Amino acid sequence: QVQLVESGEGLVQSGGSLRLSCAASGRTFSDYSMGWFRQAPGKEREFVAAISWRGDVANYADFVQGRFAISRDNAKNMVYLQMNSLKPEDTAVYYCAQGPLRRPSSYYGDYSYWGQGTQVTVSS
Repeated sequence: QVQLVESGEGLVQSGGSLRLSCAASGRTFSDYSMGWFRQAPGKEREFVAAISWRGDVANYADFVQGRFAISRDNAKNMVYLQMNSLKPEDTAVYYCAQGPLRRPSSYYGDYSYWGQGTQVTVSS
């Protein structure tokens, strides 16, 4: 059974940084792409970033604008999202997801498994 567990929840001021982590278990982690999505209150879930199975290709949403970086450690079955220059509009629940694909995807339907989410709150 695949499990994804996010951590790194926090409250930060505008301009601050947070690092989210996601621990995966249940199948061969290095075979699959990983993604981060987010959902703010009253809004639909949206793509943030994704990384290929080997970690050599990453895609980002336009709103990231160089502020976030996704990475993975296949030896530890971990994926990370480093978030810098945070803005109040980044406030949301952040979810990690694991796909059946090896290439990174921005489409939520390409992901088979989801974590429970972790809250990120950015104050102005």
